[in-house]
Amino acid sequence: MKNKWPLAACAMAMLCVAAPGQAQNFVAKLGTATLNDAQHTWVKNYGAALERDSGGRIKAEVYPASQLGTIPRMIEQTQFGSIQLWAGPPEFLYGVDPRFELLTAPGLFKDIVQTNKVLQDPLFAEPFEAIGEKKGLVGVGLFLTGPEAFLLRRPLHKIEDFAGLKIRVLASPMQVEPLRALGASPVPMSLGEVLPALQQGALDGVMGGLPVFEPLGYADAVKYFIDTQHAMITGIGVVSRKWLQSLPPDLQKIVIEDGHRVSAELFSTTVQKLDASTGNWKKSGGEIILLEPKEKERLMALMAPITEKIVEAHPVEKPMYELLKAAIARAGQ
Repeated sequence: MKNKWPLAACAMAMLCVAAPGQAQNFVAKLGTATLNDAQHTWVKNYGAALERDSGGRIKAEVYPASQLGTIPRMIEQTQFGSIQLWAGPPEFLYGVDPRFELLTAPGLFKDIVQTNKVLQDPLFAEPFEAIGEKKGLVGVGLFLTGPEAFLLRRPLHKIEDFAGLKIRVLASPMQVEPLRALGASPVPMSLGEVLPALQQGALDGVMGGLPVFEPLGYADAVKYFIDTQHAMITGIGVVSRKWLQSLPPDLQKIVIEDGHRVSAELFSTTVQKLDASTGNWKKSGGEIILLEPKEKERLMALMAPITEKIVEAHPVEKPMYELLKAAIARAGQ
């Protein structure tokens, strides 16, 4: 797989018309904000699958670490068709449709195994992936990144310690409101801005997972990982509907099927990355803190009821929420 083409070659590939009897080639620019985590792995695996299964008719260019711009910018570019895919947490698509926030609801999932079963359940995954189609985004796969937790500049052992902390979250009520319930100040912010804000003290912490933070070198600025596992971090791959419709039918089929296959195959790699990031965090001088059972119960008692309140306040989310709960029931407890 080629990671980047010269600009002139990209333009030629996009503009040329295949000669009679020859298959037309298509470029797929695949963007994500992270590096060496499950998201980045999914994008690399997807790009390799597209090239292989299309017989080279689709040429994949993988751009991790926000090389194509901030997350909102990458989403816009995918809608307009100037890039072909963005992969990341579906909550970032809240502005496209509020139903995208549902997978980040606190207290829904028991563990990563159950979460993965839900994400690969077609009775839930297919309608969820279709949410953004009218806005130019076609979902091609759901996958797990890992448990949600907190990375903080100072240690935390009690719920009261959250009071007044400025913590980066994603800009959806399902992330903002649980932080407010803990007495913290949620600060929506794109990933590329987070590390400088932590280094400068503009943020006290960030909500997310070690497989994202550890490869990006966060241990140099922030030491304390509060492993609450109060929710799950998931990812979605969305392709440009405009680009997808420009492909011949056989390639459209490959684009959709490869995304789902790569998503289903990713889980074992994700588990390995979770284990590796934990070990690497400790080697880098980071500390992992587990709340005492009573404190964890208090945290969940504050967070969990928020999901139902948000869904009741946003009726458009209710049918999809019911599909999600049914998928969780099928996955088992």
